[in-house]
Amino acid sequence: MSEALIRVENIHKSFGHLEVLKGINFEVHKGDVVCLIGSSGSGKSTMLRCINLFEQPEKGAIYVNDENVLESQDVNYYRSKVGMVFQAFNLFNNMSVLKNCVIAQKKVLKRKEKEAEEQALYFLDKVGMRDFAYASSSTLSGGQQQRVAIARALCIEPEIILFDEPTSALDPEMVGDVLEVMKRLASEGLTMIVVTHEMQFAKDVATKVIFMDKGVIEEEGSPEDIFTHPKKPRTQEFLRKFI
Repeated sequence: MSEALIRVENIHKSFGHLEVLKGINFEVHKGDVVCLIGSSGSGKSTMLRCINLFEQPEKGAIYVNDENVLESQDVNYYRSKVGMVFQAFNLFNNMSVLKNCVIAQKKVLKRKEKEAEEQALYFLDKVGMRDFAYASSSTLSGGQQQRVAIARALCIEPEIILFDEPTSALDPEMVGDVLEVMKRLASEGLTMIVVTHEMQFAKDVATKVIFMDKGVIEEEGSPEDIFTHPKKPRTQEFLRKFI
């Protein structure tokens, strides 16, 4: 097997007296789609935020290409390698769709305006949003905003993209469009870690599924392992509610 792109080793994270992550270990290889599933409050989103350095663990290490990023001196450069798509889109509503996709390229990658705009239009086209390039992001539906957020993350050409419940803030009829974009990106070999409650997506698209419960990894394996032959009683109990 190839060297791990990301190695998470013994990560502990607390908020006050509440221990949210209790020694998390897993690996992600190039081209993997790793889905983190589990009940709300199990630590999935906190784990993602630790990988992207929005939270600082008290203990452990996170290696990206064998470098412990918890010791990173240049957080912005690191985030250009590890992109993130948020639950609530986090677009700049006072900017056009195009400007939303250009700003990080200019600030982090120091690209010229023309080059950044060409890159933005390419990825907006990829997610089906090129026709909205000059629209204000505030006029878009939730599903459209999330597709723009995905394009924005792609524009900096990261090695991996983290998705934090990317469909949970969407109306049900918009979910399919966003999942379709993500499926297409996965089929093209994009490395992804996805926190999701969309079990069918995890079953169909993931190369590895990690079930978290109360701050620990209860069980992990292929979609076949987890969804068809779960070994742990807690995993079985959780999946009975969905399948």
